[in-house]
Amino acid sequence: MRDGIIIINKPKGITSHDVVAYARKKLGIKRVGHSGTLDPQATGVLVLLLGKCTKLFDRFLDFDKEYVATLTLGVKTSSGDTDGKILATCDYSHVEEKMVNNALMPYVGEILQTPPMVSAVKYKGQRLYKLARKGSIVPVAARKVTIKELRLLKFSLPDIIFYLKCSRGTYVRQLAQDLAHDLDCVGHVSKIERLSVGPFNISSSISLSEIGESKIQPFSS
Repeated sequence: MRDGIIIINKPKGITSHDVVAYARKKLGIKRVGHSGTLDPQATGVLVLLLGKCTKLFDRFLDFDKEYVATLTLGVKTSSGDTDGKILATCDYSHVEEKMVNNALMPYVGEILQTPPMVSAVKYKGQRLYKLARKGSIVPVAARKVTIKELRLLKFSLPDIIFYLKCSRGTYVRQLAQDLAHDLDCVGHVSKIERLSVGPFNISSSISLSEIGESKIQPFSS
């Protein structure tokens, strides 16, 4: 069976395209895609689409996603994560757990979020991250996204670990930076793990080394 999906637990340090290329080579098929990009720094659920299922890309984009992420206060970077250049630092000793819980509350529900310059959103036909690499900064329109659940999991300065369930188009890095701003501080995401894409969760995922035909699951829209 060459049509279907494989649920991968993407490791840190490689791109989603790297995973696709690896699967193509290991399975010996060309028609392999994925359901939505995970940053190189991020880990967790990446749904590979095989054969005819590559046509179902939009169906997967509409699924809600769940994450656990770590916001590290005190350092702002150009990329919003640990890969970027340090742009600013600040003291975070004034931040208390109650302040974090209060800051999280306004983000639950439908909100406007501005995609970061390092995102794949297009501006006049060009990806923002490509413009950012050239040093260009362009106006980016805010977009409506829905955050269904957002809660604090652990408070241990400078780290704030939170759980997020959200709609398509939500940028975890941007949310983290906005939260840091609301706490009168700066910060960046130091860890992101995607727990699920719709009904597909981390518990049913496999490692890259386990990819094989026996791991292909049927899927239909």
